[in-house]
Amino acid sequence: MSKENKIGPKISRLRELRGMKQEALATALGVSQQTVSNMERSAELEEDLLTQVSQILGVTPDAIRNFDEEAVFNIINTFNDNSSNNGAWSTQPTFTFNPIDKLLEAHEENKKLYERLLEAEKSKVELLERLLNNK
Repeated sequence: MSKENKIGPKISRLRELRGMKQEALATALGVSQQTVSNMERSAELEEDLLTQVSQILGVTPDAIRNFDEEAVFNIINTFNDNSSNNGAWSTQPTFTFNPIDKLLEAHEENKKLYERLLEAEKSKVELLERLLNNK
């Protein structure tokens, strides 16, 4: 089995890209660092272990299975090529959304949460008043 098809090296590289040490992954899995080292040299993993690892790394099992470092770097290079302005950095941010709309959405959501909190507090006061009046 070629290195590209081995699951262990893909886990190793994803772990490194996440800035995680083998010891941290081992602790999260409840195994030794040596077990993680052996796992990262493995061609295959049991599905339940792969699922655990993927959750810890914050990706899906399929993302690990299909991980291709060359494709990642091609995406990064394409992004950098498209985001540059003849080699100069742009001082204007490029948004794919309207920040004012997002701010208004957040404000509306905050308002709804406040109203729900207010209703919950009113319910508590009413319940307390009923309890005190029944005594």
